[in-house]
Amino acid sequence: MGFYAEQIFSRVMDWALRNGDVAHERRRALAAARGNVLEIGFGTGLNLPHYPAAVSDLTVIDCEQMLQSRVANRIAEARVPVKQVHLDASGRLPFDDASFDSVVTTFTLCSIADVDSAVTEMRRVLRGNGQYIFLEHGRSDNARVARLQDLLNPIQRVVACGCNLNRPIDRTIRESGFEIVELERYLMPGMPRVVGELYRGIARRKP
Repeated sequence: MGFYAEQIFSRVMDWALRNGDVAHERRRALAAARGNVLEIGFGTGLNLPHYPAAVSDLTVIDCEQMLQSRVANRIAEARVPVKQVHLDASGRLPFDDASFDSVVTTFTLCSIADVDSAVTEMRRVLRGNGQYIFLEHGRSDNARVARLQDLLNPIQRVVACGCNLNRPIDRTIRESGFEIVELERYLMPGMPRVVGELYRGIARRKP
């Protein structure tokens, strides 16, 4: 990571994504998590306080290491055992097939370079009766807003270290071998639609 990404952007995002409204959305999404859980795109550990008692252990993975002392403190305070893993440049998850009961991403799919391959990997490591839980921002279903997202996306990618405004999250998940069994589309309170269009849901592996 460069200086801007490591020292400035990571701190701004940590502050922005831990406010009360976002924390509430995290709690709602993660309520369904259970068993042996893999969280992809761990970031600064903002999901940790919101995992329910049904989670027995948690493996977290990211390709970056941000605000390490802050993350270490959050892991130490977590209510579930946490194993931290670093994702190498190959992008392949270092786990056997069908290893996890739940896979989780929150505000992650927007920034993964090869997002289709990443979601396919999530399907591979998820057990047959497992669930993929997601809370993501993405492409609006309003044509005018979507056009604005397309226009602003090149700027967003530079300012926000690779984050995309305009990814169709539901389509990406479905085309990677999942069936979406629950999906809510809504606007994050207090946020402009260009950045605040949320997708929250649960998907399962297609047979």
